Amino acid sequence: MGELDKPLQAIIAASASFFFMIILFAILFVLCKRNKKRGDQARGRGRVQARALPKLPKTELSSIAVDESAASFDPSLRLSMEDLVKATKNFSADLIVGDGSFGLVYKAQLPSGGTVAIKKLDPDAFQGFREFRAEMETLGKLRHPNIVKILGYCVSGAERLLVYEYIEKGSLDQWLQDASSENDDMAALLQGGVRKPLSWETRIKIAKGVANGLAYCHGLEKPIIHRDIKASNVLLDSEFEAHIADFGLARRIDSLHSHVSTQVAGTMGYMPPEYKEGFTAATVKADVYSFGILMLEIATGKRPNLPMVMDGKQVLLVEWAKRMVAENRQMEMVDANIWREGLVEGNVKDYFDVAAKCTVESPRERPVMAEVVELLDLIPG
Repeated sequence: MGELDKPLQAIIAASASFFFMIILFAILFVLCKRNKKRGDQARGRGRVQARALPKLPKTELSSIAVDESAASFDPSLRLSMEDLVKATKNFSADLIVGDGSFGLVYKAQLPSGGTVAIKKLDPDAFQGFREFRAEMETLGKLRHPNIVKILGYCVSGAERLLVYEYIEKGSLDQWLQDASSENDDMAALLQGGVRKPLSWETRIKIAKGVANGLAYCHGLEKPIIHRDIKASNVLLDSEFEAHIADFGLARRIDSLHSHVSTQVAGTMGYMPPEYKEGFTAATVKADVYSFGILMLEIATGKRPNLPMVMDGKQVLLVEWAKRMVAENRQMEMVDANIWREGLVEGNVKDYFDVAAKCTVESPRERPVMAEVVELLDLIPG
């Protein structure tokens, strides 16, 4: 073989290596293609499975769900999240008309042309949609001339909207405490840019309206406890008829099937003294106390949660009122803005006597709201 065999051997070795590499690459190509096909098939099966997953029912909405649910308690009213967002101009600050418990209230014009109030609840106001819906459906059935009518609700994900009838003249708190006409729809009723003070007769009418609304709720087979009676939760219509609003809608009372709660609720100055002693049950007598404080605020124009000076000491409105009544100074208690002509002292004393009965320390000694209604009906106004 000699010297010529060595080049030949090198060529044969190189050719063998070349063919080996080709075969190796071919094997790798086949394997990769097969794996890719299997991956595509697996992804295809995944897509089929994803499409086959059932949608969550709307009654099981969670904080991450995107399903929408809406209900109307008025047969002539249709609600959707899209319509409500448009009606509030995407919840424009210019349309805010109130700041209720756990949410802002917006004035809105629906596509049908009707004007409503829309309350946008804080996302943490309710734990779940099922409880929210049950409470709305119960309160949506309430029909009384002195209770704000709930027209419906809308839910989308974590968003919860309540739709109310729109009450023209705003809250009682504004009429008692805010004389400004800024952002007010009632310019025709104002003089010189300032609201006219409510007359004594109008104040009596408002107190009677709130009493009637509460008596209705307390008298139901399953009593509804408001737990936050105060001037800002009383709305006034064009005839100054009172409408109770914000029925604990942004908070739970355990359930509407029970009127007992282990959580303190209410507003400082309006809460009954038993709360300070650790008794936190949501009872009708707690509402009666808050109503008595509201009666004092209506007649005096003074805020219940602000201290007053009497005999050199700071006292709250309720303590000041008790001392004034004990000294037979009821006429001095009446809001200075009220026109005195035609004001009958006997009627004023009767009014404050009812308020005193509602605000006694012991819950057992307070009258029920049905009795309060009867007592107020005896007072002209």
